[in-house]
Amino acid sequence: MLLAELVSTSAEVSATRSRKAKVVLLAELLGRVDPTELEVVVSYLGGALRQRRTGLGWRGVSDLPAPADEPSLEVLAVHEAFEAMSQLSGAGSQHARREAVVDLFGRATSAEQAWLQAVVTGNLRQGALDAVTQEAVAVVAEVPLAAVRRAAMLAGSTVAAAGAAFEGEEALAAIGLEVGRPIMPMLASSAPDVASAMAGLSSDGTTDVAIDAKLDGIRIQVHRDGDDVLVVTRSLDDITGRLPEVVEVARSLPAERFVLDGEALALADDGRPMAFQDTASRTAQETGVEVTPHFFDLLHVDGHDLLDSPGHERLAALDRLVPEQHRVRRLVTGDPAAADAFAAETVSAGHEGVVLKDLSAPYAAGRRGSAWVKVKPVHTLDLVVLAVEWGSGRREGWLSNIHLGARDETSPTGFVMLGKTFKGMTDEMLTWQTERFLGLETHREGHVVHLRPEQVVEIAFDGLQRSTRYPGGLALRFARVLRYRDDKSAHEADTIEMVRSHVTG
Repeated sequence: MLLAELVSTSAEVSATRSRKAKVVLLAELLGRVDPTELEVVVSYLGGALRQRRTGLGWRGVSDLPAPADEPSLEVLAVHEAFEAMSQLSGAGSQHARREAVVDLFGRATSAEQAWLQAVVTGNLRQGALDAVTQEAVAVVAEVPLAAVRRAAMLAGSTVAAAGAAFEGEEALAAIGLEVGRPIMPMLASSAPDVASAMAGLSSDGTTDVAIDAKLDGIRIQVHRDGDDVLVVTRSLDDITGRLPEVVEVARSLPAERFVLDGEALALADDGRPMAFQDTASRTAQETGVEVTPHFFDLLHVDGHDLLDSPGHERLAALDRLVPEQHRVRRLVTGDPAAADAFAAETVSAGHEGVVLKDLSAPYAAGRRGSAWVKVKPVHTLDLVVLAVEWGSGRREGWLSNIHLGARDETSPTGFVMLGKTFKGMTDEMLTWQTERFLGLETHREGHVVHLRPEQVVEIAFDGLQRSTRYPGGLALRFARVLRYRDDKSAHEADTIEMVRSHVTG
């Protein structure tokens, strides 16, 4: 398949707001794909290269040769070119990589160059990422969408699920939880308070729910197979080598094979949690700060898959395997007053809030459903910085006021602006973000520096109100920066639909 065919479809998908139309366009393209090209095409439609690292960034693809007049690049030839770049290392690799970029992009048309540049930098905004691609795969392969989604979550990628889908429903069903192969984590929806969360999980007011402390750490998934231990983040990045203390705890547990879900958290001498930045920096590099794992779910133990087991069975197995000091603190109750008291005690101990869980629900890998509901004392959203303004007065010389956006599949850019804020920023943060945002700059309009939408920021706010000032029709009230989320990609930021769920007036 010519890359031009894929690029043309990508442009058409970007130009329509209809999810149904996007699926039709993608399905038509997938119907013409040769089996040898399937994995590459699915990956590209999802906005990602097959290679996790190519050594290329924005600067590496900012100065390009003149484009070709006619399309000639094959999809597999593009994949092979990036594969060769990913293997370059050592002396002379930078020059060799530059020559490879010139060769590849010199064979691309103007439209293909723009598309390649976007996919290399993670900036492809076509509203056709994994979820929509999965729907198209299900249509073309004539298999249930639920089966494709489940296989994708258990295999850790839509690419793997697509290959199985074209072999048939049995091949999809054969993809199960495999110790040593990370799966997408289950996610929580949100509620404004414990009472609302309890009401949603226990409609009759008598059903017990599990209430976990919500730790402000790094989400980890730990796999053990004998002496082999794998530790990955919520985005499935391997950080095993950075957390030897977690590996040690995993090897101390009385089972040979298991998969645990939990958090890694840095604790102060008094047992209270340290700042999120301390934990985040520790998982990124050796800083001397020790983290402690705290687990809240068990998905497999010694040959027994627990993924589809109800929550109360998984928790019972977790309690048998993991000692109390390495379990997230939990209360099981049907009493809203007891739940409120537990939440207040958890927050006073320095934690973020609580997560209420349906004890009858299975582990829904990769899904954000109603079975887990998080409650924080302060409303927060994970948004993307779209632009930033130069400061004035005491902040002169720093990039200060940030423009905030939520993910929006119907927007041509993939994001919709919700407001601005300069509150909550320390001098240290201003220094960091000035350097960071200049590295993401795309262009300027007066004092506004526009950015590639890559940096996620956690924003606290007092409420949302309807507004005609911003394209999203909403405005954040008293928004302030809590922290920058380097553990999340822009594709994991909150959607405009999630934001609207917070509207109170």
